[in-house]
Amino acid sequence: MSLSEVDRAHLVRCVELAEEALVAGDEPFGSVLVAADGTVLAEDRNRIAGGDSTRHPEFELARWAAEHMDPADRPAATVYTSGEHCPMCSAAHAWVGLGRIVYASSSAQLAAWLTELGVAPGPVATLPVTVVAPGIPVDGPDEELSARVRELHVRLHRG
Repeated sequence: MSLSEVDRAHLVRCVELAEEALVAGDEPFGSVLVAADGTVLAEDRNRIAGGDSTRHPEFELARWAAEHMDPADRPAATVYTSGEHCPMCSAAHAWVGLGRIVYASSSAQLAAWLTELGVAPGPVATLPVTVVAPGIPVDGPDEELSARVRELHVRLHRG
């Protein structure tokens, strides 16, 4: 798998959004929705600190796409994200009909980091996007950017 310069630029923005989430007191995740022509359509960061654990940025972008994009345009759009979609977000992405997913760090990497940090697993199984939504093209992780994402999780859990 090889990421283009455009892919990496969008992933850098996702990591910036993840850091914004961390600074705001949330878990460090950020995502960007990009149209086929390269236009950034929407972006968001994690917002679960308020008590709604469904407020993942990937889920919010799927909702945004359902409300604002023509269904015919969705398969050509790409969601860039700091961390691979969880099963909830993978399902939302697939149900809305969005296209490619590109992530800086994988769910397997995150699970390993959290284990290393002594963090108990969450209530939902860690599954790759390709298991939950096998028809979605997926690229990632990026070695350099995943190291940056790991550091955000270390900051969150070690203070």
